Amino acid sequence: MSGSSMDGLDIIHTTIEEVAGTWSFTINHSDCIPFDEKWHASLPRLTALTGKELLLAHTEFGRWMGNVIHDFIIKNHLEHKVHLIASHGHTVFHEPQQKMTFQLGDGASIAAINRLPVISDLRNMDIALGGQGAPIVPIGEKYFWNEFHYFLNIGGICNITMHQENKHIAFDICPANRVLNLLCNELGKSYDHDGVEAAKGSLNEDLLNTLNDFEYYQKPYPKSLSNEFGVDIVFQKIQQFAISNQDKLNTYCEHIAMQIANVCPAEAEPKKMMITGGGGFNQYLIKRISFYLKNKNIEVFLPEQNLIEYKEALIMALIGVLRWREEQNALGSVTGATRNSIGGALWMGQD
Repeated sequence: MSGSSMDGLDIIHTTIEEVAGTWSFTINHSDCIPFDEKWHASLPRLTALTGKELLLAHTEFGRWMGNVIHDFIIKNHLEHKVHLIASHGHTVFHEPQQKMTFQLGDGASIAAINRLPVISDLRNMDIALGGQGAPIVPIGEKYFWNEFHYFLNIGGICNITMHQENKHIAFDICPANRVLNLLCNELGKSYDHDGVEAAKGSLNEDLLNTLNDFEYYQKPYPKSLSNEFGVDIVFQKIQQFAISNQDKLNTYCEHIAMQIANVCPAEAEPKKMMITGGGGFNQYLIKRISFYLKNKNIEVFLPEQNLIEYKEALIMALIGVLRWREEQNALGSVTGATRNSIGGALWMGQD
């Protein structure tokens, strides 16, 4: 899968097992393949293409993905050991209010190159049923880690899952790494390693108040964000402030931490929150999140590095396995769809 932070294509080989209703996994191999200069430049501009140009890019990106996956299989000696490929692709459009979502990366091309079954278009069925098509990771959190009450993913967009009263609630909170990385680009860096640059800055109260005032934060769930909200609205608003980039980074980290705390209720008993995604490596951001959540009686937990980096890719694999088994892989209670559903297009790559 390619996340909203656009750092590359995440690929894992995982073994997923289900015994008497209990699910388990092992991540055998993993890698993040950076986008080459062409895709790094073109992916952010896809929304401006004509219909024909977008479809051609869909096929080309699918073939690029197919070849990268093939190389991954060869490199890790996985010939005849892969049963199926689950591909999320790269989100270009996400307009659930118009019952439309589009992820770049033609599944048929991936299947043809690898001669394996491919499951793609993982969000479309939920969207068609009136859901947000996001977040879709709660199905994996339900099956793999039922000992946690909270799950926070800090990728290009920060999203949360909460287990409350025998149901799962999940939604996008705010843009995260997509905005932080753009601010770091202004410093000649691709990202803020360990949050060092943010830690150098100072909080700007005027910017913080402006960020916290966006209408999205007042909307009830289910709700979700597009990449454009972070790039075209939030980042552009930040750039209107004549302050240092370190101050912008510091203030935006504070904004993320505050918005996370705002959506979490105060707990009477101690609860645990698992944090994954690239933002889990931003030590300054994690420090600020921990500060606010401590007042809510919620303890932050960071799993091993492999899971921080590849949890979402792992859950895409589970969604693919459930689709192959023709079992529900999207929760309507989370997305707002009229019912749970079995989503994903299946492309048979074998002879």
